[in-house]
Amino acid sequence: MAEALLGTKCSSSSSISHLSPNFHLFPTNIKRSQHLIHGSFSPNSRIRCEAASLEGAKTAPAQIKKPKNRYEMVNLTTWLLQQEQAGNIDAELAIVLSSISLACKQIASLLQRSSIVNITGTQGTVNIQGEDQKKLDVISNELFCNCLRSSGRTGIIASEEEDVPVAVEETYSGNYIVVFDPIDGSANIDIALTTGSIFGIYGPDQQCLVDMDDDSTIDQAREKCIVSVCQPGSNLVAAGYCLYSSSVVYTLSVGNGVYAFTLDPAYGEFVLTHDDIKIPKAGRIYSFNEGNYDLWDEKLQSYLDHLKQPGPNGKPYSGRYIGCLVGEIHRMLLYGGIYGNPKNKNSKNGNLRLLYECAPMSYIVEQAGGKSTDGNQRILEIMPEQIHQRTPIFIGSPEEIEKLEKYLA
Repeated sequence: MAEALLGTKCSSSSSISHLSPNFHLFPTNIKRSQHLIHGSFSPNSRIRCEAASLEGAKTAPAQIKKPKNRYEMVNLTTWLLQQEQAGNIDAELAIVLSSISLACKQIASLLQRSSIVNITGTQGTVNIQGEDQKKLDVISNELFCNCLRSSGRTGIIASEEEDVPVAVEETYSGNYIVVFDPIDGSANIDIALTTGSIFGIYGPDQQCLVDMDDDSTIDQAREKCIVSVCQPGSNLVAAGYCLYSSSVVYTLSVGNGVYAFTLDPAYGEFVLTHDDIKIPKAGRIYSFNEGNYDLWDEKLQSYLDHLKQPGPNGKPYSGRYIGCLVGEIHRMLLYGGIYGNPKNKNSKNGNLRLLYECAPMSYIVEQAGGKSTDGNQRILEIMPEQIHQRTPIFIGSPEEIEKLEKYLA
């Protein structure tokens, strides 16, 4: 107590409550028995004090750290308000991110009940990439589009499931451009395995407004939208994903780190559970679809052969493959490692879409301290030439990517 009152550094050969009678903390006309509530003075005690002065006690009061409330939690809305107050985002971007979280909640609910309400299986339609669409592909796409339109803060919406970007009607239009994959890993839906949603947000551009009553302007607007959407990932102002698994996890970055929020089903709120995620510099997990091994070039084959050899600990890398990019990236952010979806003899440009999948995920991983490349250049530096352009991708812990690049050089 004496230390706290005096603002000094003291050490004693006995209890700190035993002070020398020559050390006058209180006026000398007060009896010693009144000096301390707990403990007493001892003439045999010795104390050494550094810079002891009552004046210093006034200017440097003891700092008492407030204990953390075990019930205290930060939800997504509170976090977005804090980011706005700190000047990291504006109010419009906060609304866009909040509207995306609402779409994710709706999709999560549908996925949990998909077999019960009979929304599993294919829709009977094919998307622009020639892939059979699942029922939930179509439904999730509508949910995303509706939530983004109703936010009133998006001007252009581009989806993996749509042929061309959608210009938001003038009544609901805002400035932000949002690209997204409503359901990643949709092949996992019918067997209740991991799926996810991916999104990227580009900064305010000239509003892409469409007069829905004037057919002559629609084609011009669409052309303008395509030009506006085709931006490199380095222009992203925010990106994220939502993981649908044993938990629903909404992970995002607004350019100052990566944060993950887990959906609390009791309250229907996303609660901050992973603060400022940093990917491990190295990891002993690799994720490649090795069914295509014979279709890859020899350099990549040599790299994978190396991973299967025992390391310093006598064990090789562990192979993990979920079949869902969101699941792969989420595991990698927490445990480290490397994920690859390379080009092969049948897919010269790889399988994943640059705008909707690779660029947003690369943004998140780089914000967490990782790296992402197509084998020749950084993913975020690739300038898209087409809306549904594909690209090879290698993404993960920095040391693992650097090791891969040595093999591919």
